[in-house]
Amino acid sequence: MDLKIKALSPKIGTEIPVPFFASAGAAAMDLHACMDEPVVIPAGQRRVIPTGLAIALPSADYVALIFARSGLGIKHGIAPANCVGVIDSDYRGELLVGLQNSGSEDYTVNPADRIAQLMVTPVVRPRIQLVDELDDTARGAGGLGSTGA
Repeated sequence: MDLKIKALSPKIGTEIPVPFFASAGAAAMDLHACMDEPVVIPAGQRRVIPTGLAIALPSADYVALIFARSGLGIKHGIAPANCVGVIDSDYRGELLVGLQNSGSEDYTVNPADRIAQLMVTPVVRPRIQLVDELDDTARGAGGLGSTGA
């Protein structure tokens, strides 16, 4: 499939890289901060960071998902505030990343920093069937922690 990406800033492709797969096995592309000045995310707070990009998914058969970068999350407590950003196939606005700082220190996002990952994946839209009973499984209704520690 082709993913159409529109640069909303003249910095894209010069100061700020166009998203790309960093390795042959990469499932997602890094998104970079597209801004003129650094943005401080105080400990315990959230900020919206622009990417300077808009995308056009080819159909409702696809969705784009914005995920955390593991290094930012583990090392600094910086991750998307809504856990995973869902970009529907009919959205054409700028990709914005709401970042939350769950760390104990303020964190500065600098222009062109890698802030999140963008993955495109197929969508399954099931037909809904309201039923009185569900089939049995070995796990059944066992919830949180029911399969072990």
